[in-house]
Amino acid sequence: MSGILHPGEKRLVVISGRAHPQLAQEIADELGTELLETETRTFANGEIYARYGESVRGADAFVIQSHSEPINEWIMEQLIMVDALKRASAKRITVVAPCYPYSRQDKKGRGREPISARLIADLFKTAGADRIMSVDLHASQIQGFFDGPVDHLFAMPVLMDYFKAKVGDDPNLTVVSPDMGRVRVADRWSDQLGAPLAIIHKRRDPSVANEVTVHEIVGNVEGRTCLMVDDLIDTGGTILKAAQALKDYGAAKVVVAATHAVFSGPAVERLSHDCIDEVVVTDTLPLPEHKRFPTLTVLPIAPLIARAIHEVFEDGSVTSMFDGAA
Repeated sequence: MSGILHPGEKRLVVISGRAHPQLAQEIADELGTELLETETRTFANGEIYARYGESVRGADAFVIQSHSEPINEWIMEQLIMVDALKRASAKRITVVAPCYPYSRQDKKGRGREPISARLIADLFKTAGADRIMSVDLHASQIQGFFDGPVDHLFAMPVLMDYFKAKVGDDPNLTVVSPDMGRVRVADRWSDQLGAPLAIIHKRRDPSVANEVTVHEIVGNVEGRTCLMVDDLIDTGGTILKAAQALKDYGAAKVVVAATHAVFSGPAVERLSHDCIDEVVVTDTLPLPEHKRFPTLTVLPIAPLIARAIHEVFEDGSVTSMFDGAA
């Protein structure tokens, strides 16, 4: 309950949208608090309504929403929840978007295209958000789209702990970047695991979504365990073609690590292909049973987000969580 807020006293409020309530509950549990009672519903015509069950005046509020399918509905719900907090006199409002929506539309690749990632930031600001928190942004420049603090969290420590325990001592391990854009991230993995780096050179047809042609592999993968790292997996087309190329070049095993499991359309079928030995992701997005398969491992992201929320609430340092890399 809210009680009386005395001068200088801070109150943490954690709120969940309807997209991924399990994650929000796990974050609240990590923080030792309860989710704020929230009434949200969708009317027959598709309009969304939100109301809080108690006062949020003067509170430090964190609104958690995972932007999975239907993504536009969950964006609108989070905007409405932020607006309700602003009108109810919350002191500070932080949008917690574990997987930032429209993050792949971060620049104009051709004329007459939108920069939708910037639009999303503007919408959050207009709704009343003071701060944004997200995990593994597809492009770091998105941090500059929002007029306020952006806490860019990295899932690498979560994934790294798993792989150090599993393949850290494998002398035949090679870290693989699925394209040139991921080389910097893969290079950090390479340093952490003490493994060589290989790069897949590919060319994408800009007029056809999700179509990739793999051309060549830079580096030695023959007879090696290949750990391919990326920020997200959508339809799985890129990952499947990359894995097939690695096997064609003689890789003994292909393991995939990614932060965000979007898993659209044929992703499950593609990722279940026998050329991929294991797929490891975090639960930034909900993964219902029909999106799970035997070779999938899901790691919890709640402890990382909860710690970041704690640092923000206590005016601590989020950057310190990542040894200055954030």
